[in-house]
Amino acid sequence: MVELVRRLDRTEFEVHVACFHRRGPLESAVSGNVASIATFPIDGFGRPATVRQWLAFARWCRHIGARIVHTCELYANIFGLPGAALAGVDVRIGNRREVTPGKTRAQLACQRLAYATAHAVVANSGAAAAQLRREGVPGRKIHTIPNGVDCERFRPVRAKGRPIRRVVTVANLRPEKGHDTLISAAALVAAARPDTEFVIVGSGPLEAPLRREVASRGLHDRVVFLGERSDVPALLASSDLFVLPSRSEACPNGVLEAMAVGLPVVATRVGGVPGLVESGLSGLLIEPDRPDALAAAVLDLMSRPRFAWALGDAARQRAVQQFSFDRMVAGFEHLYHSELGKRAVGSEAGRELAAS
Repeated sequence: MVELVRRLDRTEFEVHVACFHRRGPLESAVSGNVASIATFPIDGFGRPATVRQWLAFARWCRHIGARIVHTCELYANIFGLPGAALAGVDVRIGNRREVTPGKTRAQLACQRLAYATAHAVVANSGAAAAQLRREGVPGRKIHTIPNGVDCERFRPVRAKGRPIRRVVTVANLRPEKGHDTLISAAALVAAARPDTEFVIVGSGPLEAPLRREVASRGLHDRVVFLGERSDVPALLASSDLFVLPSRSEACPNGVLEAMAVGLPVVATRVGGVPGLVESGLSGLLIEPDRPDALAAAVLDLMSRPRFAWALGDAARQRAVQQFSFDRMVAGFEHLYHSELGKRAVGSEAGRELAAS
């Protein structure tokens, strides 16, 4: 969403950002001359103050003359889409970026009600679109626009042909990402290739138990936890192989970034991953929860470095051609114009106001 805000054509769109709390590392990416930022702080949907903030958001939409409101993620969907409907915003667009999110029934029910006030809901993969249909969102509302990747920021910088020794994964440390499978596979790989290094980039609630698992297996000198990092492009470019052993995915950015860097990818055949990685052509796909299969795939690519780097080259080409930010932004701009056109609102030929 931040990249979309930064890259929308300013001859066509004036962009404003609404958020619950103005904090975090992404704030600086949109502040200043990129977009105005308005805050509507809430601490839960069951509080009277939330209703006041919801009404304030509707007033703000009317004040800036918003013609499009585009929300992102669960709470923004629940808060922003009905608020935009109350304000009479011409076009209301929701988002769906996951397949099995682990949400409560109440959360899903609230999101379904919010989707009912949207003109369109954007899924970032075919798998996420299928999940929307299963939840009762009409097919006419569903649009699929895959995530994008900055192919200039994420680009190959290492020499090809070197041995494959450094295996990296980039993902939040949550159950659905399958880091436990990776650690089990690391033990199998290390037994055959003791010089292999596994690098885990990301943070999350499972960090402590995963560290304990590494220690219990005696892999402390083989598996490195780097936590959340801002230098992911450099970390990927200094690695030899990317793995993602997830149990559930929609359109994982980590895979896209690894592909853009030209890394061979081993990932699980779940959700939207097969839409990114063509097994045998731009990477290898395996079944989830199979440490033996993951280890076998990693060892296979280690034994065939030329084949591995050919997969990486194909992955880079696929990322540039099909998953660039330019294509993603163009998809959203087309959707914005299309939805405005359906409603024949206003008489302006060019400038619409988008509130995100």
